[in-house]
Amino acid sequence: MRKFNIRKVLDGLTAVSAVASASSAAQQQQAGNRETEIQETLQSEHFQLCKTVRHGFPYQPSALAFDPVQKILAIGTQTGALRLFGRPGVECYCQHDSGAAVIQLQFLINEGALVSALADDTLHLWNLRQKRPAILHSLKFNRERITFCHLPFQSKWLYVGTERGNIHIVNVESFTLSGYVIMWNKAIELSSKSHPGPVVHISDNPMDEGKLLIGFESGTVVLWDLKSKKADYRYTHDEAIHSVAWHHEGKQFICSHSDGTLTIWNVKSPTKPFQTITPHGKQLKDGKKPEPCKPILKVEYKTTRAGEPFIILSGGLSYDTVGRRPCLTVMHGKSTAVLEMDYSIVDFLTLCETPYPNDFQEPYAVVVLLEKDLVLIDLAQNGYPIFENPYPLTIHESPVTCCEYFADCPVDLIPALYSVGARQKRQGYSKKEWPISGGNWGVITQSYSEIIITGHADGSIKFWDASAITLQVLYKLKTAKVFEKSRNKDDRPNTDIVDEDPYAIQIISWCPESRMLCIAGVSAHVIIYRFSKQEVTTEVIPMLEVRLLYEINDVETPDGEQVPPVPTPGTGSNPQSIVPQSHPSTSSSSSDGLRDNVPCLKVKNSPLKQSPGYQIELVIQLVWVSGEPPQQITSLAINSAYGLVVFGNCNGIAMVDYLQKTVLLNLGTIELYGSNDPYRREPRSPRKTRQPSGAGLCDINEGTVVPEDRCKSPTSAKMSRKLSLPTELKPDLDVKDNSCSRSRSSSVTSIDKESREAISALHFCETFTRKADTSPSPCLWVGTTLGTVLVIVLNLPPGGEQRLLQPVIVSPSGTILRLKGAILRMAFLDTTGSLVPPAHETWREHHEDKDEKEKAKKRRPVSVSPSSSQEISENQYAVICSEKQAKVISLPSQNCIYKQNITETSFVLRGDIVSLSNSICLACFCANGHIMTFSLPSLRPLLDVYYLPLTNMRIARTFCFTDNGQALYLVSPTEIQRLTYSQETCENLQEMLGELFTLVETPEAPNRGFFKGLFGGGAQSLDREELFGESASGKASRSLAQHIPGPGGIEGVKGAASGVVGELARARLALDERGQKLGELEEKTAAMLYSADSFSKHAHEMMLKYKDKKWYQF
Repeated sequence: MRKFNIRKVLDGLTAVSAVASASSAAQQQQAGNRETEIQETLQSEHFQLCKTVRHGFPYQPSALAFDPVQKILAIGTQTGALRLFGRPGVECYCQHDSGAAVIQLQFLINEGALVSALADDTLHLWNLRQKRPAILHSLKFNRERITFCHLPFQSKWLYVGTERGNIHIVNVESFTLSGYVIMWNKAIELSSKSHPGPVVHISDNPMDEGKLLIGFESGTVVLWDLKSKKADYRYTHDEAIHSVAWHHEGKQFICSHSDGTLTIWNVKSPTKPFQTITPHGKQLKDGKKPEPCKPILKVEYKTTRAGEPFIILSGGLSYDTVGRRPCLTVMHGKSTAVLEMDYSIVDFLTLCETPYPNDFQEPYAVVVLLEKDLVLIDLAQNGYPIFENPYPLTIHESPVTCCEYFADCPVDLIPALYSVGARQKRQGYSKKEWPISGGNWGVITQSYSEIIITGHADGSIKFWDASAITLQVLYKLKTAKVFEKSRNKDDRPNTDIVDEDPYAIQIISWCPESRMLCIAGVSAHVIIYRFSKQEVTTEVIPMLEVRLLYEINDVETPDGEQVPPVPTPGTGSNPQSIVPQSHPSTSSSSSDGLRDNVPCLKVKNSPLKQSPGYQIELVIQLVWVSGEPPQQITSLAINSAYGLVVFGNCNGIAMVDYLQKTVLLNLGTIELYGSNDPYRREPRSPRKTRQPSGAGLCDINEGTVVPEDRCKSPTSAKMSRKLSLPTELKPDLDVKDNSCSRSRSSSVTSIDKESREAISALHFCETFTRKADTSPSPCLWVGTTLGTVLVIVLNLPPGGEQRLLQPVIVSPSGTILRLKGAILRMAFLDTTGSLVPPAHETWREHHEDKDEKEKAKKRRPVSVSPSSSQEISENQYAVICSEKQAKVISLPSQNCIYKQNITETSFVLRGDIVSLSNSICLACFCANGHIMTFSLPSLRPLLDVYYLPLTNMRIARTFCFTDNGQALYLVSPTEIQRLTYSQETCENLQEMLGELFTLVETPEAPNRGFFKGLFGGGAQSLDREELFGESASGKASRSLAQHIPGPGGIEGVKGAASGVVGELARARLALDERGQKLGELEEKTAAMLYSADSFSKHAHEMMLKYKDKKWYQF
């Protein structure tokens, strides 16, 4: 962890008592001593960092389990994660420390506990009776590999099958091994010379707990008598076995095989199967065997009182069905339904009315865990419809390419988005309630609403209600529908600058108050949307084309590094005047045959029906210039009060009046400086290799890491890399010395940075633009990748009709400020230190009657900026955060009054100015994994926690802070991780989390009936303690497995609130632990007495045996 140099921390640090350094004091004097009046209330004790909840589909799932009494679903993953789902809104995430894949999960039904088996041959017992489940015990197998586990209902003895073919028995209460072992060589035929393979199945006979059915991979199944310790029957088959299932009466079982067959066996007829079925095999004439099919990976056999049994299986399709999607097959009587899935099937479970295996099962649903989805099928309705999934598992429907997080939104916003989103829901779902309904909701302590917006690779945008640690999709917007789609690759125009996903969203700018939305996509396109509750048909989609030129060439690099050329013809370039195209361009090539004036995407020219919700206001596209593709957009901002949108890239900046549909500003970055340009830039030479376009939403050219560029930021890398979406995990960035090495990207490297200065931050505000200003006025602050801040003055016409008729006048102010590193974020404080929000309009329906429109013309856009009513003498403070440092600058004097070097060895990926506890602070996330907060305006360090190093660009691309101490990032391609840096939220978290375990009575056991009881036809019970206990079977070998005590339940109350809930939890835990310790003590005492007793017996027997023998006879 990097420690702050104390001198640097104290540099410019000012206490509330206004004791400051001499230099600071001089600056303050110049600023009129205003700064000393600001009382900062935030202290380091207001901050604490902790993870809150994880949303989304479990990434790379590998195991599935269900508690039929508690109605809780568990999913394990290949990375050792455990996700538990109850009723909608009750979710929990846990993680095995080892990170090994979960191979199997087994609930202790209605006990509030779960056993997980991992690929590193460990078993873990999870306590689910606390809000944050914890491991009570672990058992590590040293000499054998775990392949299958089985825990009978209401039993404390867990059967563990291994790769060697042996079965060990674990007591789940103490997590110790029994001395009882079923060895593979005892189980199979003595005459058999070959090893039967790993254990793939274990289950006890539903009617006789003393009989254990063991399935070996090679095709052998053994019915083992636990009491007599020998095999009753052995069933052999030529084909390998994948799974086995019992009929509830215990007289038949079914096996699924690797050749796509099912064999049904009568227990007492081991010589041959009673029936062989090939569900998907073509029946050949002449009585020949059907053709072999793909393996049936799992089969379940479920009975009903009223009708035929259900046989449900996955896999088994014939080999000639190439390209067919994975299927679940439901066989019920004579009917066979084949249900196609979107992704491959990981596992499935049939949900039944009873937890007892010896009763009619009465199946009502099937849970199917797919590679990227969770599907529930209703077995009770015709056609087997699926249930509508209430969990937020569709985050990854298309890969997430960017993320924004908004807390404390206007109260009417979520209902408005929900009402337009409700129309988008699909029909045809099952009418029944969602069957996974366990657990209880937590107490909602947050009163404010939160919204998450995700942008996706297919151009879609999703709005999510994220209030009170839950997540629910509200509304989905498809931005791609405005463009013509190419039907095939040959038809695709060669103007594309990206290979795939040309509509992918890169930046989202949203004004929650006015509901105006603006997006920038990878094909250098910007779309502005207005929210409306009415459906409209747009005859002609309004569009503008902007020609953004860069007239200065790159500086030659000393090492002669070659910049890869664009795969487009032409080497020369004609300097042309910058002419905004406000109509679809007609020319597609310039005089010398180069592609010119064409956008990358083609806007539809047919009328567009727009549903209630977000509707297109304007489409803006950057065009090709003399054979050079448009560079991707690097920053974007919209302001509803001014009616303006602005965007920039590594060529320059463009501003558009979206009310008048005109381009107001179109300047190369250098032209923004005017005569104040601090850099020596070479004129453009006619022949020079060009840079490719395309910003990597997924990677930063991981293959070409240059050591001397270590600790440089990837801001440049964000600018122009070839895009390769969809965004699955790419090779990780090279992270060394807690600092992120980045590649030398094709746009702004350490040497040619001066030549390609990109726009990296934009902020509309009402403030002082020049030193001589006496009152604030509307302006735009522009930040660049070279650490320069420039100010552009906006002269707006009066409101109403005049706003639509008179032009907006835009002019650079000449103000230039400098910081180290690319500018990331800007904000403004008033004289009291409060945040000055940008001016905005409040939302109103755009499609109104004529009378309403007349009234609207007289309205002036609402400016909520307090600065407009300030006295002339009052000043403001600009807060500017770059990749390396933060500065607070007094306005209008433009004196830097506070400065903080955030990081020397790394760079800031995300910086946000956020409100917390009625105050504000600067929150930063660094590439070296540190999350930091600083007070405002004095930039005192308040929090510095090492949280998570930048391991891939997905984290950098999606990490964002918001108000009230909330933050989030995409932790995997399918999941959002939310965290808090607020002490108050950390304290309340325990109450807000849902409870997984609830007190539910176990259903009554099935009635055996008079005759079955009289003649012994019912289920046979077994005293497993008598068989597996230490007294009967002795102790297991110590070297076989090692017991590891878990952190237990203590973690569950660490975060409990200090109220009654917390005290009760602590008291309950203390009692549990005391009872557990007393129980363990009692067991140890009993074990010691028993071992002493057995030792004396053995000693006496030895004495009798050898009493009359001579010494030489021993």
